Amino acid sequence: MRILLVGEFSRLHNSLKEGLVQLGHEVVLVNNGDGFKDYPADISYKAKFFKSKLGNIPRQIWYRIFKFDLAQLEFGIRFYFKLNQLKDFDVVQLINEAPIQTLPSLELYLLKKLLHQNKKTFLLCCGVDYVIMKYMLDKKLRYSIMDPYFEGIPEAKIQYHSMFEFVTKSHKKVHDYLYQNIQGVIASDLDYVYPLKENPKYLGLIPNPINTDTIAFEELKIDNKIVIFLGINTGNSYKKGVHYFEKALEKIQVLYPEKVEIIITRSIPYSDYLRHYSRAHIVLDQTYSFDQGYNALEAMSRGKIVFTGAEKEFLDYYGLQENEVAINALPDVDYLVEKLSYLIEHPQEMEQISKNAIQFIRKEHQYVKQAEEYVAVWKTN
Repeated sequence: MRILLVGEFSRLHNSLKEGLVQLGHEVVLVNNGDGFKDYPADISYKAKFFKSKLGNIPRQIWYRIFKFDLAQLEFGIRFYFKLNQLKDFDVVQLINEAPIQTLPSLELYLLKKLLHQNKKTFLLCCGVDYVIMKYMLDKKLRYSIMDPYFEGIPEAKIQYHSMFEFVTKSHKKVHDYLYQNIQGVIASDLDYVYPLKENPKYLGLIPNPINTDTIAFEELKIDNKIVIFLGINTGNSYKKGVHYFEKALEKIQVLYPEKVEIIITRSIPYSDYLRHYSRAHIVLDQTYSFDQGYNALEAMSRGKIVFTGAEKEFLDYYGLQENEVAINALPDVDYLVEKLSYLIEHPQEMEQISKNAIQFIRKEHQYVKQAEEYVAVWKTN
């Protein structure tokens, strides 16, 4: 099959492409790099002018006045000029409801063009979209990434501005068009399953693919200090619960000054992120999830001890009651300090969790196996 993967978050589509290529399919990946992460693409529509030194000046002025990023307009314009290269594919898969990340009216125009010139189109539920945002605003989950907003944390509110765009009338038109024209929607982890369960377009869960062939397992060795890593994306830190991790680390530094080394980075490219966290024994990911996203899974595949979503729903789904593969992180500083302290004082426990994590990734997230699941869904719908 000829397959077009549109958009990228957390390297999901890159890993899926690698699995599909192993199966003999022709795959083209088009994206804008996802900001500072700069993920690879076969066809790129990343903003160049408005992210240059010259273009950034009017971009910043425009944003302060109108609260709109001109780089998003450039994404749409550049995507338009790539449309001729994005035709006659058997399958198109969109990373979410706004894969191009431009103005809603332009997004809708471009998606109509894209869908019209290809055969089947599928949508991933990956990140926030109309369905997920409505579900969180209705507070149907016992906690969600919206909690800092609901709690009224002043400095957190700016990080939620873009999320509310998914429930505007202009984006609702995009949502409605897609659900009328796609073959179906696929959830990428359990956090998206519950909002979609009753949706007639829902085709099921396919866990994130992880390329276990290119990620080297590093045996967990603790010769001296235990290294704890926190990689912060400053644009979504509250959504990840980073403020809980930061406060917990302050206490851990006081409690165990001779036993731990703490590494904290802020908004660095993906390649630099990997270099920094390669030294870590423990990786702090997020506190508001029920399941793991791509970054957590990749760290687990490297044998890291990851604080992330590992709720009862996750344990039940994968039958993991007897084998801890990650530490369930909660938005509770004292709880996080307690969990970190236990690992620091019982490093032998970390070795077993590390082994469990690697086995879990190889069984449930192996990239070729997951690619086969995608192909089966695409062919039967």
